[in-house]
Amino acid sequence: MIDIVNLVLGNFFRSLASFVPKLVGGLLVLAMGFIFGAIFKHLLITIFNFFRIDDFFHKTKLIQKGQVNIWTQVLAEIAKWMLVVVFLIPTLEIWGLSRAISVLNDFLYYLPNVIVAVIIAFVGLVASNLGGDLVKHSARTLGAKSANALAVFTKSTITFFTVLIILDQLGVAQDLVKILFTGIVAMISLAGGLAFGLGGKDVAKEILESLKRKLESEK
Repeated sequence: MIDIVNLVLGNFFRSLASFVPKLVGGLLVLAMGFIFGAIFKHLLITIFNFFRIDDFFHKTKLIQKGQVNIWTQVLAEIAKWMLVVVFLIPTLEIWGLSRAISVLNDFLYYLPNVIVAVIIAFVGLVASNLGGDLVKHSARTLGAKSANALAVFTKSTITFFTVLIILDQLGVAQDLVKILFTGIVAMISLAGGLAFGLGGKDVAKEILESLKRKLESEK
């Protein structure tokens, strides 16, 4: 009995002694990942501040300065964790966790989609504000209430389509997004056709009669 216990304990301590260097080496690699990730994040924020991106968008009055800082922070944070994952993969290789490596590889390949989605969201926010302002200033002759209503509708429409593009970029319910997009386009086309057909039938009639008279006069 004592011999069996000694054998088990001896195997355990030998395995532990062989794993400790791997554990320490993996932790060092992971620590380097966090250090380089933090440096890379600080570098990106420094670049954004150097080019004064927040001041540029703030001067255009399309987006507030604080909102631009939030988006740059989010983008820098994603880039940081992307670099951490890059260092985490060799860490898991040192520890011999091969199954986790395949999962992290898939996650690493997916992260660029997240970065693109963040950029699309920022562009969509700026585009919605720009579209809303253009419609608001263009529709001033209709009155303040009508102009504001059209501006809100324009911003909401651009935001909605931006969300659809983001979901498609992230691969979330792509079939549902395509069906929904097709349905919305069909609905807008049908609504436009009905509005023109019912509201503009007199104008269309006058245009057709005018063309008919011109053709008859040429004969």
